[in-house]
Amino acid sequence: MLKRNTLFSLLLLTIVYGGHAQVSQLELASGPDKTDFTSFSFRPLVSNERFTIATLAFFQKFHRQEEIIFDEAGVQSTLYWNLNQSISVGSRLYYNSETGLSEGLSILYKVQWTNFVLSAIPTLVHSEKTGYLNGELFLQMQWTKSLKGDLKLLLSTQMFANWDQFSHHTRSFQQIRAGLAHENIQYGLAIDFDQFGDNHVTSLGVFVRKILNTNNHKP
Repeated sequence: MLKRNTLFSLLLLTIVYGGHAQVSQLELASGPDKTDFTSFSFRPLVSNERFTIATLAFFQKFHRQEEIIFDEAGVQSTLYWNLNQSISVGSRLYYNSETGLSEGLSILYKVQWTNFVLSAIPTLVHSEKTGYLNGELFLQMQWTKSLKGDLKLLLSTQMFANWDQFSHHTRSFQQIRAGLAHENIQYGLAIDFDQFGDNHVTSLGVFVRKILNTNNHKP
């Protein structure tokens, strides 16, 4: 019951804040090996943008019979205190269909240039299921190059890794997206490298991503 209520609360936060988000992103990646849907939003809580809330929801479904055991869904909300334009400290609540409920303390570091964006989020995590204190690292990079008019060449990657008790690797992934961006739509080829303990899974497909901006202020 606690897990069900927690998941419902996080889903409600995702819907409420995502629906009014300053910046939100929807992505669908699919191929013969896996289908992956991700929703992300980022919104300031107050007018001076001292605090922001980031919400994430995802679902991935593997198509091979032997890989169905890796199907996964998760909902996450993080409240950030923005120290400056590049560094924020956040308190995180996360529910995963496989690993259960966890709380975390994150540091967000983000730098942005004309054609390149880099974000890094190390997190100290407490797992309610195991009681362990774990370490996580999330890294995101995106590069674009103007081609003609609003059309741009796009290359992006996301990388994640988790270590139980900072010593035992349990989960990681690398997601590569290469294609084109036109206004607020991005599309192209998708390659995912998932690792669950000692099990490696590679997935190929295509993706489409929609970027939504609900006002003209920068996050």
